[in-house]
Amino acid sequence: MYLEKFISLFAEEFDETPADVFNPETVYKDLDEWDSLTALSIIAMIDDEFEKEITGADLRNCTTIKDLHELIIEL
Repeated sequence: MYLEKFISLFAEEFDETPADVFNPETVYKDLDEWDSLTALSIIAMIDDEFEKEITGADLRNCTTIKDLHELIIEL
């Protein structure tokens, strides 16, 4: 899975945050729009697009988009 594609799909889950904010080092939990509903959307997107299952704990244990991407690759 290419990191660029993952970042693009990740960014699509946000309605108000500009796409140029998202990069491998983005600390997604620091984004104003980040909340529990967005977290659920990210979990669902990962399941739908990559057929990988992650938990809320997985999201909490990752810091950046790149960290989350690496976790998904390992699954």
